[in-house]
Amino acid sequence: MSKFGTGRFEGYTFNHFKKDLLSGTIVGIVAVPLAMSFAIASGVKPEYGIYTAIIAGILIALLGGSKYQIGGPTGAFVPILLGIVLSYGYENLLLAGLMAGIMLVLMGLLKLGALIKYIPRPVTVGFTAGIAVIIFTGQIANFLGLRDIEQHERFIENMKEIGSHLDTTNGYSIVVALICFVVMLATPKVLPKVPGALVGIVVSAVTTALLLNGHVATIGSTYGAIPNKLPEFGYPEITMDKILMLLGPAFVIAMLGGIESLLSAVVADGMTNSKHDSNKELIGQGLANIVTPLFGGIPATGAIARTATNIKSGAVSPMSGIIHGIFVLLTLLVLAPLAVHIPLASLAPVLMMVAWNMSEQKNFAHILKMKSGDSLVLVITFLLTVFTSLTVAVEAGLLLAVILFAKRMSEMLVVAKVLPDHASGGGKVTPQVVNASHDCPQVSIYTVEGPLFFGAAQTFEQSILSSINAKPVVLILRLGKVPFIDTTGEEYLRNILRDFKRRGGSILVTGVQPGLKNIFDQNGITEEIEEQNFYPHTGEAINRSMNCLNRNKCIGCQHFAFRECKELSLTGAKIS
Repeated sequence: MSKFGTGRFEGYTFNHFKKDLLSGTIVGIVAVPLAMSFAIASGVKPEYGIYTAIIAGILIALLGGSKYQIGGPTGAFVPILLGIVLSYGYENLLLAGLMAGIMLVLMGLLKLGALIKYIPRPVTVGFTAGIAVIIFTGQIANFLGLRDIEQHERFIENMKEIGSHLDTTNGYSIVVALICFVVMLATPKVLPKVPGALVGIVVSAVTTALLLNGHVATIGSTYGAIPNKLPEFGYPEITMDKILMLLGPAFVIAMLGGIESLLSAVVADGMTNSKHDSNKELIGQGLANIVTPLFGGIPATGAIARTATNIKSGAVSPMSGIIHGIFVLLTLLVLAPLAVHIPLASLAPVLMMVAWNMSEQKNFAHILKMKSGDSLVLVITFLLTVFTSLTVAVEAGLLLAVILFAKRMSEMLVVAKVLPDHASGGGKVTPQVVNASHDCPQVSIYTVEGPLFFGAAQTFEQSILSSINAKPVVLILRLGKVPFIDTTGEEYLRNILRDFKRRGGSILVTGVQPGLKNIFDQNGITEEIEEQNFYPHTGEAINRSMNCLNRNKCIGCQHFAFRECKELSLTGAKIS
């Protein structure tokens, strides 16, 4: 194959195509059973998962921002999609997916792709582990072959449903599930390059067809035949009432889809030493989710495990993702009639293994062992994901993470009263030399270190007010290690400035960094302090303060805070 295309296909050769053909085929083999499994677990027909893998898989590869991304239905969506299907129905799921696609496109156009780095790790680990628990427990009924199970939106209700139907346990289903599970685990040891899930499903399905026909529920007996034809174009009914009703679910789909796709792209970057375009990835994901529902497909996102498999199999370009979609399409056209013989009990261990692999148990245990604020965020996000909903869990997790972050940042703020340390020789200001007998009554110097924001501003004000109450003549604020100030910090600083000026004192500021100075210029603080009262070094501010002292109060003072104090104590003379 000659070179063609530009950008991600620049320099593409026939050798590259051969690698993409192999990797795309391997991922396609992995994707077929997963697509059906995720669709069934989401409460829809298995072919809808196949349609999603085909259409979204190709579009995400073509339009996304990662060279190696494999898109399709994923386990992370299962509890969300199942909840939407149970509450609103399949038709409204399609509309919610389309709306989520539009939201993702807008997020990409607004350059919000970089925001993924601001989602704390404990939140993502917490809700991922929670989703894994929901997926795992959701397959217990199929594993045991329970009959007449009604799916519910809430975890507790589903557990009660399973408990009340344990008397319908089917031993044949357990045998089939165990066969699939054992084969799935043994395959990588015997045939490392062959997907264990596929072999497990095939072996258990053949066993069922030959020995247990009619004794175990299959895709065909539960959902009917899978049409071996291309999905038909259509569009869901769109009304303003439906749009308003589905705004919440659509936003959750968009947020989770964006998070998972960008996390998958980051994983791909780490494995290949490449760099994805996060905003283009969101746009590609969005366009795929706009088109896919028009052909009956469910919401899709980047699949971390399949993307990793794609890279490990030798993929070099998005062509592997396109080939993966084409392979799934050919499988649908050729092998769909055979898929009806797959037992639901065979899909259960596959999804249980997916849940185990996505649970991030090592990271979960590590964060938990820290016994810190992150541990609290993790546990709350996890529990809320399992027992309420992903929406509530992420909102609560992020809110708690922000509160804990603000608390930590506020604890970083240090406001210390300082004086020159003449014993050190250099005369650097330090807090150690300040004590009851060595502290100038007329000049107060404070070093402020850390951000002056809403969580720390009150501490800053209280520390300075203790000096103002002592009625010094000069207040020197050393702000060289203040990286930023927010509007709350500004307000507290203004209060200090106004109170001190009202008492007739002078305020000098030293070491302000350019970024902070720009903020002061913009919000009028520079004008209140006055430009001539800014100094690059503390020594210059101290020299200026010596000319502001009440000389009469210096006579007889024994604090000797500054070098000039001995002479001032004796004579009260003016120091020039």
